[in-house]
Amino acid sequence: MSDTLDNGPKGPLSGLRIVELAGIGPAPFAGLVLADFGAEVTVVERPGGETRLGGGAALNRGKIVVQADLKSPAGLARVRELIAGADALIEGFRPGVMERLGLGPDTLLAAHPKLVYARLTGWGQSGPLAQRAGHDINYVALSGLMPFSARAGQPPTLPATLLGDIGGGAMTMLFGLMCALWESRRSGRGQVVDAAIVDGVGYMGTLIQALRAGGRWDDEPSRNLFLHSAHFYDCFECADGRWLSLGAIEAPFQQELMARLGLPSPSPLQDDPVHWPALRDAVAARIRQESLAHWVAVFEGSDACVAPVLTAAEAPLHPHQQARRNFFMQDGLAWPMPAPKLSRTPARPGSPVAASDRQQELFESDDIRPE
Repeated sequence: MSDTLDNGPKGPLSGLRIVELAGIGPAPFAGLVLADFGAEVTVVERPGGETRLGGGAALNRGKIVVQADLKSPAGLARVRELIAGADALIEGFRPGVMERLGLGPDTLLAAHPKLVYARLTGWGQSGPLAQRAGHDINYVALSGLMPFSARAGQPPTLPATLLGDIGGGAMTMLFGLMCALWESRRSGRGQVVDAAIVDGVGYMGTLIQALRAGGRWDDEPSRNLFLHSAHFYDCFECADGRWLSLGAIEAPFQQELMARLGLPSPSPLQDDPVHWPALRDAVAARIRQESLAHWVAVFEGSDACVAPVLTAAEAPLHPHQQARRNFFMQDGLAWPMPAPKLSRTPARPGSPVAASDRQQELFESDDIRPE
């Protein structure tokens, strides 16, 4: 087995030039995927970078790494120069950050009309939660899907099928299909897209492998905050039997979490797994004293990385989901809108063969609530 694949034929995305502004989690992995399939990906790291949670060297495989301080005129000039020669830009900052840097889509698209500007965030660019902090567990909680994998008397977990069937299978196949279509424009030849769920799920585990490579992932669940052992990253039962998701990984978010719970401020002990059981008991006992509605009100407008675990029926009614028009009505049911949202050529869900006039009106109406 060879240690490198660099000497093989160019990938299907050869000739595609991407600029990635270094971030954490999914955005670096997206850049890695593009680089793996042949795109030229230039990642802009801040000076002294590559120490981020879920980012850095382990996810920069196959990329060109440059350093630039986005807060300096010279750094911004360097980034603009890179973007001028790129086909697409990837960024994963909170909404408004790029605009404040003078790198917003209006500015860049005016100078480079063909640029594809890809923005990857947790809550989206608009809606009541757009500026709020969050993590994966919160986004899944608010989708209405987490209860689908709940066990009696146990906290909800990530739902079945999304990781394997949809993520590792369907989405991997779709990406392979697009890669093949792109390559065929150059070669005039088609090819087989062999998308296996086991292959796709393993590939999606690259982020975890990156965390392991950086010493940030412990295979022992009792010492791994992502595996629901910590008091700040799990779902906790409320007084009414409903569940509240907590994802306050970073210290400022943990401080906000504990303050709003009315518990003592976190100390260095919070990062020691030895103390997690006692802290979990305290957090669980406090949350169990009040209803889910109470805690939703307590954490309104906060950066504590807290979200209610919604049911599939409740999710379309949430203000953030409605503000982003994330559901549409069809056959009397609320269905998820396609994602992501494109500014000029947005996706439209297909209508049934015998779509009624009322269903068509719902496509164009602001009323997206289930009837």
